[in-house]
This record gives sequence, structure tokens and C-alpha cells, in this order.
Amino acid sequence: DPVRHIPAEPPPFFHRGPSPFARLAFFGLLSIALMFADTRFRYLEGVRQVAAVALYPLQRVVQLPGEAVAWVGDYFASKRALAEENAALRADLVAHALSVQEFARLRDENANLRALLELGQRYSGSATAVEVLYTGRDAFTQKVFVNRGADAGIRAGEAVIDAQGVVGQVTRVFPNMAEVTLVTDKDHAVPVRVERSGVRSVYFGAGAGRPPELRFMAPTADIRPGDRLVTSGIDGTYPPGLAVGVVENVERDTGQVFARIAVRPLAGADRSTQLLVLGQAAALPPRPEEPSAADVAKKAGRGKGRRN
Repeated sequence: DPVRHIPAEPPPFFHRGPSPFARLAFFGLLSIALMFADTRFRYLEGVRQVAAVALYPLQRVVQLPGEAVAWVGDYFASKRALAEENAALRADLVAHALSVQEFARLRDENANLRALLELGQRYSGSATAVEVLYTGRDAFTQKVFVNRGADAGIRAGEAVIDAQGVVGQVTRVFPNMAEVTLVTDKDHAVPVRVERSGVRSVYFGAGAGRPPELRFMAPTADIRPGDRLVTSGIDGTYPPGLAVGVVENVERDTGQVFARIAVRPLAGADRSTQLLVLGQAAALPPRPEEPSAADVAKKAGRGKGRRN
């Protein structure tokens, strides 16, 4: 027999009770009533608190996967941000490396310029500010070249100082630069006096690698280590009172006629870059010219004629 098709019908259980619409209306009205009662009279406050405490572990379990995903995302995002910030800081450090390295030099240069400005005001009208260009090529001489010459009125024989004291003397002048022989050069000498006792002497340079010294000083001279030496001004080149050096060592029992006195220069002859050239007006008046041999012979002949 052919299989007959029996239409599918829901079990009798689903046909029992009110209709779905009636159920929806009932539960909707019940919900509205409960909300009104809870809002007005707070009947369900305790029930809500108990439900919140009971359901909190379940809420945490449900939230953990999302929080874990968010934490992982934040971790990688912060790591990426730190890497980018670190790279930016490295680039900024490289960009400002030159300025950082030059800070100490600019600070020292600023201090030297202030000191030179005060000295320039002391010798107003006779001081010319110069800057060291380079040192001499001969390793056995102590010379530097500055960026001012005859065009700035600089002449040979003028004194050169820095903020600490005497640096040297102009020995050659060119149109746009000048040669300065330092006080440490073996062929340079400066008349000085001991600031404490007033004893006069001559400061001689000894060349590269050797300390300058005071020569031709008697072993009994009133001089001792720590004495400050200043220019005496009797040579007519250096103004009196400029700092030259400090006595470091005095050897009196050397078996020689004169004591051996080592001196430490005060001026930064090997490191100063800003200097002052003092014109002749800053020194003592020029000494009178020596009489020539013809004048001496004439005076001698006149003296003999008068005696005859």
C-alpha cells in the first residue's frame, strides 16, 4: 500500500493554556507593575542586591575573555608606542648632540668674554679684541696668529693679554692678521716684580714642555713658592700690574751663583681663543731714543776743545 502523507501537527501540549498574545500582554503588564512598585516603594532593593552578589562571579567569568583581549591589545599598543617614542628620542638626541657638546665650550667662552670686556673698559680706547686663528707650524716656537692686523691698527711690540694675565707680544703684523709670540717661548722675556715683596726680576720662557723661570736672582732674594708675579712696566711694552705667573719652586742651594726659580704661567697661552691687544697708549710713555755714535763723538770733541 502506498504510504499516506500525514500532516505534522504540534502535540496537544502546545494547544493548552492562553494564547501567546495573552501571555505577552500579561507579562508586560506584570513587568510594568513591578517597575512601578520598585520605583515608588523600593520593594525589590534587597532582591536586587542578593541577585547582584549571586551573579557577580558569573559576570566576572563572562567579562574575563573580553578583558584579556583588551589587555593584550593594550600591551602591544603600549609597546609599539614606547618603541616609536624611543626612536624619536634617539633622533632628537642625535640632532642636539652638537649643541650639547658645545655647551661647555660656549659657557667658558662666555666667561672669558665677560672678563675681557672688563679689561677692555679698564684700557678703554687702547685695547683691540682679537681671536686666535691657528698656532705656528714650528713646534719649537710658541706662537699664534690672530685675526686682526694692520687694518685694525695693531703694531709690532704691543702687549697681548687674556682674562687671566699676559699672553705674549705682537712680533709681526700683516694686513689682516698678526703674529703673537707667547710668554712661554724660549726667546721671550718679561720684566716682572713680586707682588708681595716688590722684588724685580725678569721672567724668561723656556720653550715647549718646560716651565718658565726667573733668572739672575740671588739665592737670598725675598721670593718663595706661591708668590704672584706681575709686570713691572719698566720695559715700556707691558702696562704695570698685569698678572704673569705664580712661583712654583725655588732652589737656593744649587751650587750656582743664582737661584733656580720655576714659574707657572697664569694666562691661558695654550688654550685662550679670545685675547686683547693693548696699544702703546696703555703702556708707559716711550723711552727716549739713544744718542747715535756721531752725536757721542761730537760731544766728546767739544769737551776736549773746552779743556784745551
